[in-house]
Amino acid sequence: MEEKQLKLQISGMTCAACANRIEKGLSRMDGVAGANVNFATEQASVTYHPDKVRTEDLEQKVADLGYGVVKQKTELAIQGMTCAACANRIEKGLNKLEGVSRATVNFAMESAHVEYDPAQIQIEDLLRKIQTLGYEGRPKTEEQQEDYRVAEIRKQRLKFFISAALSLPLLWAMAGHFSWTSFIWVPELFMNPWFQWLLATPVQFWIGRHFYIAAYKALRSGSANMDVLVSLGTSAAYFYSVFLTLEWAMKDTHHMPELYFETSAVLITLIILGKLFEALAKGRTSEAIKTLMGLQAKTAVIIRDGQEVTIPVEEVVTGDVVIVKPGEKIPVDGVVLEGSSSVDESMLTGESMPMEKRAGDTVIGATVNKNGSLKVEASKVGKDTALAQIIRVVEEAQGSKAPIQRVADRISGIFVPIVVGIALITFIGWFVWLEPGDFAASLEKAIAVLVIACPCALGLATPTSIMAGSGRAAEMGILFKGGEYLETVHKLDTIVLDKTGTVTYGKPVLTNVVSDAMAERELLQLVASAERLSEHPLAEAIVQGAKDEGAEPSEPEQFAAIPGYGIEATVAGRRILVGTRKLLSKHSIKMQQALSRMEKLEEQGKTVMLAAVDGSYAGMVAVADTIKDTSKEAVERLRRMGLRVIMMTGDNERTAKAIAHQAGIEEVLAEVLPEGKAEEVKKLQQQGRKVAMVGDGINDAPALATADIGMAMGTGTDVAMETAAVTLMRGDLNSIPQAMEMSRRTMANIKQNLFWALAYNTIGIPIAAAGMLAPWLAGAAMALSSVSVVINALRLQRVNV
Repeated sequence: MEEKQLKLQISGMTCAACANRIEKGLSRMDGVAGANVNFATEQASVTYHPDKVRTEDLEQKVADLGYGVVKQKTELAIQGMTCAACANRIEKGLNKLEGVSRATVNFAMESAHVEYDPAQIQIEDLLRKIQTLGYEGRPKTEEQQEDYRVAEIRKQRLKFFISAALSLPLLWAMAGHFSWTSFIWVPELFMNPWFQWLLATPVQFWIGRHFYIAAYKALRSGSANMDVLVSLGTSAAYFYSVFLTLEWAMKDTHHMPELYFETSAVLITLIILGKLFEALAKGRTSEAIKTLMGLQAKTAVIIRDGQEVTIPVEEVVTGDVVIVKPGEKIPVDGVVLEGSSSVDESMLTGESMPMEKRAGDTVIGATVNKNGSLKVEASKVGKDTALAQIIRVVEEAQGSKAPIQRVADRISGIFVPIVVGIALITFIGWFVWLEPGDFAASLEKAIAVLVIACPCALGLATPTSIMAGSGRAAEMGILFKGGEYLETVHKLDTIVLDKTGTVTYGKPVLTNVVSDAMAERELLQLVASAERLSEHPLAEAIVQGAKDEGAEPSEPEQFAAIPGYGIEATVAGRRILVGTRKLLSKHSIKMQQALSRMEKLEEQGKTVMLAAVDGSYAGMVAVADTIKDTSKEAVERLRRMGLRVIMMTGDNERTAKAIAHQAGIEEVLAEVLPEGKAEEVKKLQQQGRKVAMVGDGINDAPALATADIGMAMGTGTDVAMETAAVTLMRGDLNSIPQAMEMSRRTMANIKQNLFWALAYNTIGIPIAAAGMLAPWLAGAAMALSSVSVVINALRLQRVNV
């Protein structure tokens, strides 16, 4: 059985060490081919063999390691059930879906309660399943289910306020201990050890209980994380203070002991505040996804039983006829059945001018209908729409690991044991040599070491930058399929551009018909009829040109496409060949008399196809494709960046050079067959070049896969976009330098984050060990380090390139 991919939303991770532990735990399971856990997105991506391991086993493993798998819950109203058997059928159907943990259907209430993994399945998938079973389902309320992040932020905020309220009297009491703050009035009650113990205890064991639970589970599985450091540091301060309080009570003295309850309580409060800020900032790194999702239409007007009905867009199914009125968003991808209008597609293509749409044209969901009413047949709905696929690509990119993150992973894997060792050495050093016998002072220095060390900043350094960078790129119409590609793009030194649809518009028009054996109109009709079944853009131009001239093409009796050469067909009993010189030479057809004229047309940048009828040369047709308005500017930008720019095409050399000259490209690889494009890319790589291939067609797919980075034009074929590592949605070559600049800035941002995260720990730990940092200040600095890393990453969301 082939491998499957599973995504799990993880809760309970507190630092990069947690992510590493889950990743290792999952990777070691029998049947798991690979696991990748992203601390910033809190997602695990697992490749597994379903015949060896079940999704339930993977979820249980995460639970055994001490973490949770987030489940969303939804209530669905179901129509059409007639008996309990209907409810059982729907319940079984829903429970069989990948990503559904539990589904229960209540016949009496006509509702279904479903628990599901939002990383694997969405509400529209549940509704589609219900419909395939013969029933109708809809969300019970139109409000979206509450995001678990929002609930987590609310919970952290409540814990912080309670913790701060309990810690404030302790902090106030601490202020009265110093000679330089003796002017501050402190209530006598606040100085009482019993009162301080009373305040510190709920902070330590209620507010901070998750630190103990997570630390226990981490140690139980043979690893350590930030929770271990926090638990050790705060527990040492708390229990030493308890010991001093009991000692004071037994001695029955009026002299108040020097307690450290405020150290443990304030530390926990500051760490929770840091986590709250971190959660808020991390939420902002996914703004790109929220923006894209916000583009979707919420409802659709469809025709059901001859009536116009407004339904949630999730309930639209393939084949539904959707009514789109002027000013409305088109809810799904589809084909126009009736009406004509101009449609604003700028959100997808970046093209500012609206596109004219009429019957037979395709439209894309989330684009805006400007002035006419349209009837559209839904062809792609839910997760199959273009916008949903864009969102999926961005999510995958944000959830993937860049190779540079391995550095941080290796460091964070050994970080905590090293810090505990340093803290122990610090305590012994102060207690034995620097301040002999002063247990309290030595303990305070060791606590400061434990608390200031922060693996979180290391764990967040790379993924937050990847999330922010790929999100900003998506807003500019540049989709990176993964963090590794975002890291690689700025290293490119050679850009290979396909001609048709990449450098040029890819919509050529018929310009010349030259006939030597018959009337030009007759030749045009034969050639157009022969090309009628071809999907090549040049063939479409010939067919359209013939129609414009009134020469209506007929259906060929036989048709065969010969890749890289042309086509062979039978039209009205006559054998027609249309294509290159090589095609006619291959069939021993003499055409020397046509070559000089052919060369003149090619020098004008036109693509010329020779035609033979019944084994004899008959004439030629010329088609011209114009370069995109922005191609020359983009090529100039690439050259200024020091890149080698090459144009590669299957066209003949003269035509290719004419187009390349117009675009400012000096190097041309012409007459390259589809299978030869990948070979040409390999030759460049063998020269030590880092190569990007930019194309838009099915024939470019092998070269896109072979190149170090494949870039597909978003205006091209699905095959090209599936193969490529980067999709340029706007079909504009200026997106290439933009992608490179975005890659460069993201990598610079990651390096800044890693530098400061490492520098912070490298500088902070020795300062704490030297006794120059109070534990509560160390806690504040630790919280600030994580927040500063995330805030630095967020700068990428404002980048303009």
